[in-house]
Amino acid sequence: MRYLYVFPHPDDESFGPAGAMHHQLQQGHEVYLLTLTKGGATKQRHRLGLSIEEMSEVRYQEMLEVKKTLGLTGMTVLDLPDSGLKYMDPREIERVVTDHIREVKPDILVSYPVHGISGFHDHLVMHAVAKQVFLALRDEGVPYLKRLAFFTIPYEGDGTFKKGNDFIIKQSLPDEIDCSVSLDEANIDALKASLDCYKTYQRVIEKAQVKELIGDAIHFELFQESFNPRLIDLADQLPS
Repeated sequence: MRYLYVFPHPDDESFGPAGAMHHQLQQGHEVYLLTLTKGGATKQRHRLGLSIEEMSEVRYQEMLEVKKTLGLTGMTVLDLPDSGLKYMDPREIERVVTDHIREVKPDILVSYPVHGISGFHDHLVMHAVAKQVFLALRDEGVPYLKRLAFFTIPYEGDGTFKKGNDFIIKQSLPDEIDCSVSLDEANIDALKASLDCYKTYQRVIEKAQVKELIGDAIHFELFQESFNPRLIDLADQLPS
């Protein structure tokens, strides 16, 4: 089975489904990552005294460490404008994502849910692009693309999880989650190790207590599919 995870920024995979990605690699599947930007516009550049271009290179090098740490089958990092996807013609983003899908030929495509988890506009654009590209390729009749999944966080009370003053995390309701992939100790260790690759983000990771909040499963919504009870593997019961 071949997976392609598509996110807008460096660290989206490590703050997100890296544990499931490691699990899938353990199962012998191929796991690819496409990141649309190099993340150079992050506020962390001000603390480090770096330009957007310099920060982009730093974050790209960190991503290379993530690729090695997780053992990804393949990784591509594009250089679309960080924090600027909303200003682009969405068809341009759709074209680059479509081209990469045609190259990788994944069975399963994974990206952000409609709320983008953080609500950041790059994440919202990513969700819309993923759906449009998936539907267009399915209408075209490509034989390889079978499922579109959205990494998400389960509902906890009021629909948002707040940590400190800077972090507001959107969640999905229980009946919106269709698959929960259990993590073993090795998967959790790999997730933590992938977070460690982002040296420039350690203050953020510590402040948000990201490692302390890691659970025992990674959760996904499935586009135009519904499962109750939930699937335990993203490759289970694929549509024909």
